[in-house]
Amino acid sequence: MQYNNTLGYYDSYADEFYKSTVNINFTIMQEHFLAKLKKGSDILDFGCGSGRDTKYFLEQGYNVEAIDGSAELCKLASEHTGIKVRNIFFQDLSEVDKYDGIWACSSILHLPVGELSEVMRKMMIALKKKGIIYTSFKYGIFAGERNGRYFTDMTEETFAEFLSKIDGLEKEDQWITSDVRPGRGEEKWLNLILRKG
Repeated sequence: MQYNNTLGYYDSYADEFYKSTVNINFTIMQEHFLAKLKKGSDILDFGCGSGRDTKYFLEQGYNVEAIDGSAELCKLASEHTGIKVRNIFFQDLSEVDKYDGIWACSSILHLPVGELSEVMRKMMIALKKKGIIYTSFKYGIFAGERNGRYFTDMTEETFAEFLSKIDGLEKEDQWITSDVRPGRGEEKWLNLILRKG
């Protein structure tokens, strides 16, 4: 139910969200992720929002699929990227051994921790052997509704505990950044690269 409220938020504010995120320079993060992949690798943008990162990966010569749970954002992202962005929920991911990398930037943080575990396992199954996941969470220990959306925040400790219950994924990199959006620099993010065994 809380997750549906979040999707309702993104459908209602799709234009505003698109405009506030599509032109943010995220190259440092994007390149950190791409440096771990061979050129032309298969990437899933998992909760692509505006399609900003999908477009960048396509321009760098990668094969990219993109999904989002918000039908309205899918329309905007399809237009922006030139590819068909599929409107599916995270829980509906069913691919097996398909992707070299999954990019889940500020997306799966909208899932309550129980659903997050299930989705993370599906992400792992969708990865090829030795595939990687990039994901990010707001830094902290809060879980619940904030500004009309559900969030599960993470710290190094809470994420380590969470990951310990998911067999087959190892943490490869972890770093903290400030929010790149104007006026949000005091907000911190936990960034992670996970690798499938």
